[in-house]
Amino acid sequence: MDPLTESLSLIKAALERLGIRYVVGGSVASSARGIWRSTLDVDLVAAIKAAQADALVEALGPEWYADSEMMRRAIQARRSFNVIHIRLAQKVDIFPATEAFHEAQLQRGTVIPLGAGGVPCPVATAEDILLAKLQWYRMGGEVSERQWSDIAGILAVAPELDATYLRAWAARLGVQDLLDKAVAESKRDQPW
Repeated sequence: MDPLTESLSLIKAALERLGIRYVVGGSVASSARGIWRSTLDVDLVAAIKAAQADALVEALGPEWYADSEMMRRAIQARRSFNVIHIRLAQKVDIFPATEAFHEAQLQRGTVIPLGAGGVPCPVATAEDILLAKLQWYRMGGEVSERQWSDIAGILAVAPELDATYLRAWAARLGVQDLLDKAVAESKRDQPW
């Protein structure tokens, strides 16, 4: 089993055992919804509460580096934290669902097979991962070729996108100008 498949299987099992809703985002999701590229980590948005940190550490077990105190502090500060599968050196970044956009991603994600092993996981929709990538591109100073390439890949490959949803959230997230630029560069036939 490849590292991505194995890590996804294990983190998925732990989160589901605890009843923590999650959705795969980041480059794994943009690869699933757009053009594939290799990535060194897995990003998840999860509806995890600080009180669940100890239980998650226990569910992951000794195969994982996971610090419950660091997790609690990150969740309370509305920041991401990571856990690492030690043997595989596979990092999983977990973004606590603390915003309305996170909740939208959790509600809209659809289950698709991921990794070489085809692990069925809820994955952010093409629209949501596009919006998240636009946010990351903006927060990174609008210089990341990798983020922009992921954005272009989604626009190039994704079937019809919900333009109304994209425009509404892009305005709320402050990335409407970037969405307009990406769509113009993609030369999509879809009306915007």
